[in-house]
This record gives sequence, C-alpha cells and structure tokens, in this order.
Amino acid sequence: MTDSCDIAIIGAGMAGASLAASLVGEASVLLLEAEDAPGYHATGRSAAFWEETYGGPLIFPLTVASGPFLREGGFLTQRGVLHIGRQQDEAAIDAFIARFRALGARIERLGRDRLVELVPGLRPEWVLGTWSEGCADIDVAALHAHFLGRARAGGARVRTRARLAAARREADAWQLTLADGDTLTARVIVNAAGAWADEVARIAGAKPIGIAPLRRTVVQLRCRPAAPADLPLVLDIREGFYFKPEHGRLWLSPNDETPSPACDAAPDEIDVALAIERLEQAVDWKVEAVERKWAGLRSFAPDRAPVYGFDPQVPGFFWCAGQGGFGIQTSPAAADMAAAMLLGRDPVGPAVGVDPAPFRADRF
Repeated sequence: MTDSCDIAIIGAGMAGASLAASLVGEASVLLLEAEDAPGYHATGRSAAFWEETYGGPLIFPLTVASGPFLREGGFLTQRGVLHIGRQQDEAAIDAFIARFRALGARIERLGRDRLVELVPGLRPEWVLGTWSEGCADIDVAALHAHFLGRARAGGARVRTRARLAAARREADAWQLTLADGDTLTARVIVNAAGAWADEVARIAGAKPIGIAPLRRTVVQLRCRPAAPADLPLVLDIREGFYFKPEHGRLWLSPNDETPSPACDAAPDEIDVALAIERLEQAVDWKVEAVERKWAGLRSFAPDRAPVYGFDPQVPGFFWCAGQGGFGIQTSPAAADMAAAMLLGRDPVGPAVGVDPAPFRADRF
C-alpha cells in the first residue's frame, strides 16, 4: 500500500524540522531525510550564534523576531559580539553602525582601550570596534531536537535513508518514488533540501532558482594563552575571519565562501592555513595545535535572501531553501512565516508582523 500524507518535506535539517513543528495539528506531515540521521549536513556542522546584524538588513527582521523564542526556550547562552577594524576601516565601521542603528539595533562604538579589555593580545593596528551585548551562542543540537520532538509529538513522521528519486504530479497530488523503490503520495512537496534544493526542484519538474552551495570552514585550535571563556564573538568588519571560545578552545573561521557541488563537505588545508594566518594577524596568541577541522555548505539564492513560498509554475511545490548562514538563528520566525504561506493563513507565532514579500519564491 502506498504511503500518503498532506505534506512531504524533503530534508530534515533545521529548515525542514522547524517547518514540520509549525505545521503539525493542521496537516499530516512526513519528513524525508536522505541521510542516516536528520541534521547531518549544514545543521550538524554549524558554529551557530544569534547575532541580530548577521546576514544583513534584509535578514534582521527574521532574526529579531526569532530572539524571544530562542531565549525563552533556553537555547541561547549570552556571548556578546565585537566587530573590529583598523584605522582604514573607519568608513566601514561608521556605515555598519548607521545601517543597523536605523533598524533598531543597539550598537556601541569602541576605541582601542576597550577593545584590548575585551580581547587581550589584540595587535596594535586594530583600533576601532563595535560592541553589541545581545549576541548569544545557540545550542544547535538542542534546538534541532526540540523541533523534531515537537513535530513527532504532533503526529509528523520522520523517515531516514529516504532520498527522493522521482516525483510526478497527477491531478492534485504528487506521486513520489524514493531511491529504495518505496512510493508515497503527498498533496504538497516542500523543498527543504539545503544544498540539494535545485536538484530536488529538477526532480519535481520545477525550474531551479540557482541555489548555490558555498563551503564554510571552521577549525578548533588550542592556543596559548587559552581562549578566555568570556571572550566575545569577534568578527573582522571586512569579513576576513571570526572566532569565539568553545570549552577552553578557540573556534575560528576564515569566513570562506568557496563554491562547491552539493556533497559531504570537507575542509581544504589551504582554508585552514588561511584561517590561522588571519588569526595571527589579529592577536599575538600562539597556536599550539589544530585539534579539529570541518566544513559545511551554506546555500544561497542569487540575491542571498532565503526562499519561501509556492513555485509560480509548478502546483503543489513549495520552496523552503537558501537559508545561507542564518537559517538556524532565524528558524523560529522563518518556520512560522513559511507555515502561514503554505497553509494560506496568517502567522501565529514569532513571524507575526514580519513582511514575507522579500522572501517569496515568485520573486524570481
């Protein structure tokens, strides 16, 4: 007998899991995950933080709207964020402050003395900075598990090792075939496949949007002196690196965005070396060992805004893709907004008051 559901969500990472949690009770939901476990790719490899300016002004409303849910749910640990710059970066610092203060962000401008208090060992050329107290680490595993648990409690089913192989639209329903030969019927397909979003679109006969997977590298370092536990998240205002402490170690990224096919991403040694070089240009700490290194794929639409909504040409095909590096910090509001668009109702949670127009799939 062919399995059936109202909504089949392709991908059980943060995007698919959070959307499923927002849909249960109003539709029967089946999450189809190609890997052995949900969250194997981008979700499971994120050094995620909630930082209201991260992703730019367009993402700001989704991030801010998600903040109360994340804080009240106990998924955030206060960190604070410091953007640093050299004297030649003064215009970039000024523009950053003006751009986000206009949106309501609370940002303080700092000079050299305060920078050194926050980042001991900061090299002399780093003389400018901005400070925002609200930035926090996100417990990604706990958040993902929360959404999956809420979805399952509401009746959603999760199938792993369930890679979509074929999809055809018949009358008002989709006939789906999985790689293992199993078949199922769904009224709606949700494309929450991350780096594989355009591939899923092709399978369903929809025009790919141009979702581009970009590799991001993170390394865990043992340094001397050890990274202070209260060190803020530190970002280069020119986006050359960022770092933060993690259990006595330092997590560091060169902020790379290397085009990649959709795959099980692995770090390139050149990017690891680049990350360390940029760290050594910022602080006088000695890197004693690279203890871990990993990479994930962050997927972006051509305009770098996430894509939510029904495909304008293919009935019953819904996009939930292109979340880039901000999909985790925006997931509560984004899922509420996407569920409202999918079900044809108003948002009922964090997305109340958020304008969905910039994210609609038909903008392409």
